[in-house]
Amino acid sequence: MSVSSQMMKGLLDGAILGLIAQGETYGYEILDKLKAQQFPEISDGSIYPVLLRLNKKGYIISYTKKSSTGGPKRKYYTITADGKSELAQFKSKWHDLNSGMNNLMRSVNHVE
Repeated sequence: MSVSSQMMKGLLDGAILGLIAQGETYGYEILDKLKAQQFPEISDGSIYPVLLRLNKKGYIISYTKKSSTGGPKRKYYTITADGKSELAQFKSKWHDLNSGMNNLMRSVNHVE
């Protein structure tokens, strides 16, 4: 089953902000963490447009840093004060939406 792209867009913004809020991180690490949480339909190319959009909105900042493993430089991301505020709003809206959907789905299950 495919999740609509608009739904994924909104969810990815919140999920990625949440991961970056846990501490500085880079793109591939974000991808690994999303996959570890069984986030649906994540491809390598799907998070970078989100990171760019969040950066343009001022929710995150990026900087390059030498890799600790001796590899090439990596672009790291960290959350801003505006990003923390946006994440708090996302979490509140998600809680309300999730509660409503869970209530609705429970009532649908009783109908069957």
